[in-house]
Amino acid sequence: METSLPQSFVADQLGASTEEYDLVVIGGGSGGLACSKEASSLGARVAVLDFVDPSPRGTKWGLGGTCVNVGCIPKKLMHHAALSGESMRGAAHYGWKVPPDVPHSWGVLADAVQNHVRSLNWGHRVQLKDKNVEYFNAKGFLVDPNTVKATTAKGKETLLHAKNVVVATGMRPSYPTEVPGAMEYAISSDDIFWMKKPPGKTLVVGASYVALETASFLTGLGYDATAMVRSIPLRGFDQQMAEHVLSHMQEHGTKILHQCVPSAIHSTDSNSPLRVEWLAADGSKAEDSFDTVMMAIGRTPETHSIGLKEIGVQMDAQGFVVGTHHEEAERTSVENVFAIGDILQGRQELTPVAIRAGKLLAHRLFNQSNVQMDYHLVPTTVFTSIEYSCVGLSEEEAEASLGCDAIEIYHAYYKPLEYVIPQKDAQHCYLKVITQRDQPQRVLGMHLLGPNAGEVLQGFAVALRAGLTYETLSSTVGIHPTSAEEMVKVHISKRSGLDPTVTGC
Repeated sequence: METSLPQSFVADQLGASTEEYDLVVIGGGSGGLACSKEASSLGARVAVLDFVDPSPRGTKWGLGGTCVNVGCIPKKLMHHAALSGESMRGAAHYGWKVPPDVPHSWGVLADAVQNHVRSLNWGHRVQLKDKNVEYFNAKGFLVDPNTVKATTAKGKETLLHAKNVVVATGMRPSYPTEVPGAMEYAISSDDIFWMKKPPGKTLVVGASYVALETASFLTGLGYDATAMVRSIPLRGFDQQMAEHVLSHMQEHGTKILHQCVPSAIHSTDSNSPLRVEWLAADGSKAEDSFDTVMMAIGRTPETHSIGLKEIGVQMDAQGFVVGTHHEEAERTSVENVFAIGDILQGRQELTPVAIRAGKLLAHRLFNQSNVQMDYHLVPTTVFTSIEYSCVGLSEEEAEASLGCDAIEIYHAYYKPLEYVIPQKDAQHCYLKVITQRDQPQRVLGMHLLGPNAGEVLQGFAVALRAGLTYETLSSTVGIHPTSAEEMVKVHISKRSGLDPTVTGC
């Protein structure tokens, strides 16, 4: 077990004053803020440190972490802006006198999104003050397992001595260092939401949900958007659903470059488009010009420069913290140092997961609780032009764990009523329910493509956690006329080979 140096010795060596806390949290994102506020409400003396290094393009932001500043919140707002444009185009079919080719202003949208984010930044600071959590706009570095050095942008250092330390530093976008020009000229998801000028013709490199969501809302806002997909779209998600997402995007105007990787990005001057060269899987080369190139090829844990390795915290080669306790995933290899959120190896990189894990950890530390975070049956949604929401196992996971003969998959193609009058294409509105084949046919996974998919699946996620069976699902009366009712009406199995298209009430 690691032991801390005497705090007086550490303070003398660094020439800094020392403050005493029950808990110091490094990272002011969703998980870190939730953990710190919950711990303080339980009577602990808590400090939280947060500092944003500017992106390679110079973008920086305030308190709140990825979700608030460069993730879920601005993404969903821009996704909704794109859907609003689509609704406007369909409104004429309902009798609204909407002029054709209504223009969109990136500046108005960007200002609205950025102002909302700033209000959330301020709100988080107010909440910390109200909860008696001391906030340091400073970088945190673990001098030893009980001592955190806080360094401000001006170089002022403060030593914080803590009984427990929680690391919740999250992740930042990765860049392909092997691609000349990528670091110099490409932006990332850290930058797209804070751009003042319109992105124009945009290339999004990547096939993650970040990449596809961005390319999708840019297309919906009227920009020429291309997604460059190296191999598997939405890796880790059900691949039948992922292919539907990609096809829907393509049919709604997003260009898709399949099995391609960038080889170089060139710029002649700041006022000219970027020239991008790429390679296809068959070895062929191509190039095109783009106003904006966004890298969305993955994210890297922010764990390499905060002292974790030096004090003995076990991490994998990528920098994810390895949970070493069988029953308590957030406990690291150093007794009083914990990790929550995206930096935990093998855990979902989702805001609600980090928030719940942080709150439960606070109760274990300061309220004699033994309740652990359950990382199973966590629902999520991909906010592309057609929303994709899921909870539980994918078809591939179910087959791998149980075998094809042990599962039953019920599925349906359906047409939302709101698609009828505007004559919108519903070929990708699809759902499937994966169950055990043997009675009582417990539901293992649920997947939905369609409007408001996230709003629909949230309730079903509760049911799955309660042990939902196919009998219970199919005996539930649906709400008519909704897309949600198609989940309880589903009755055609893939095994039957019958046409799963819904044809009427």
